[in-house]
Amino acid sequence: MSAGPSDLVERVAARRSYSRVTPIAPSHEELLPLVAAAGRVADHSALHPWRLIELRGDARVRLGNAFVEDARLTGEAAEKLASKPLRSSLLLAIVSVRTKSEKVPGWEQDAVASGVAHVLSLLLHDAGWGVIWRTGNHTRSKAVHRMHGLAKNERLLGWLYVGGVPEESKEGHRKSIDPEPFLSVLD
Repeated sequence: MSAGPSDLVERVAARRSYSRVTPIAPSHEELLPLVAAAGRVADHSALHPWRLIELRGDARVRLGNAFVEDARLTGEAAEKLASKPLRSSLLLAIVSVRTKSEKVPGWEQDAVASGVAHVLSLLLHDAGWGVIWRTGNHTRSKAVHRMHGLAKNERLLGWLYVGGVPEESKEGHRKSIDPEPFLSVLD
């Protein structure tokens, strides 16, 4: 084991969320190896309790319409809400797929899906893409669930908004935490 931080630690520490991204986005083919690697997260009983849904083009418009249907807004407020999924040309819906299991409770299956989303966001960042994980009340909306074609055992955990890193954002960085308050030793 090395004495100093590894290159991987430095790359993970450099991760940040990009609330604005450019229209370029990875292709389906470019996503496949990243999804395969993200699928290596800890997964009790190897249930693979997750799936991802790519939303591009008109799918993003339909998502915005589902936001509006759920919120029951009209006029300018509805237009503003409907435009939110258009902030990025690629959204990846994170879906937890709960399987009946005596060994693995539902919360743990949700944790696996969350792990996949987070590792995928790290991999996308490392590949040079801007990413932000967006959640909110819409993840529990019936209209949004219908729009995604979710089954009764599926839960929407949010969307990764993925695109190019804007030139003016390349210099920004996320402030590192002081790890001491978060890591305790049990005597």
